Amino acid sequence: MAVIHRTTMSPGKLELLTGWLPSRPWYQGAEGAVPQLARAGGFRLDDPEGEVGIEFMVVTDGSGGAPVAYLVPVTYRGAPLKGAQDGLIGTSEHGVLGRRWIYDGAHDPVLVEQLLALLAGRTTAQDQNASDAPDPTVEVRTDAAGGAGGGVGGVGGDDDGATGGVPVGLTGSGPVAETAGATVVAVGRASGEGPGLELTVSRVLRPGDAAADAGDALRGQVLAGWSAPDGTGERGVFAFLSGAGQ
Repeated sequence: MAVIHRTTMSPGKLELLTGWLPSRPWYQGAEGAVPQLARAGGFRLDDPEGEVGIEFMVVTDGSGGAPVAYLVPVTYRGAPLKGAQDGLIGTSEHGVLGRRWIYDGAHDPVLVEQLLALLAGRTTAQDQNASDAPDPTVEVRTDAAGGAGGGVGGVGGDDDGATGGVPVGLTGSGPVAETAGATVVAVGRASGEGPGLELTVSRVLRPGDAAADAGDALRGQVLAGWSAPDGTGERGVFAFLSGAGQ
């Protein structure tokens, strides 16, 4: 269970993201623009080992003509993650835990595996700001391979099959590719058998109730909400799993 500490971080999360976001290929701001960020929502996942903090943070940038909502999944670690220098957002001094290394979570296998566990119904989204408090507003939809329908809620299954289109036994963080609006992580089975799948993390959030980019290959998706700068509630796809075949 993740424990939320009521303390300070220096530099703060928004300060770190202000310097980091413009370097991302999916950043929508003009060249040379300085983001004007505000926190807008998100949720957390638990690390079963209790070592890594996992947060899916939504921030809105008001520096342009129209506000843009970005999803930034982050991990908080007590030591550097070997081989993940490309994913390092920065370091910060935590008032209780000391120095924390903060990573773009798409480059951290712990976050990737827990997001896959969420899609497979093996873990539950947690409130962003409270300890030991599930977040019932986070929705997992699972879709049979080759179909766009599906149910709502978590799924189970065995290691040899898929229930609701989401195979179990997926693990790891494979090659990471950035697009103009998302980050795509290659994932596969722990056994190394079977076809590879793609886990897509939305970066530029847009309202909607389906991961249209996945087409017929959609296996499952995570939907959650955020707040627009005017206070309007929005809801859209935070992440989805896609790929053909069993």
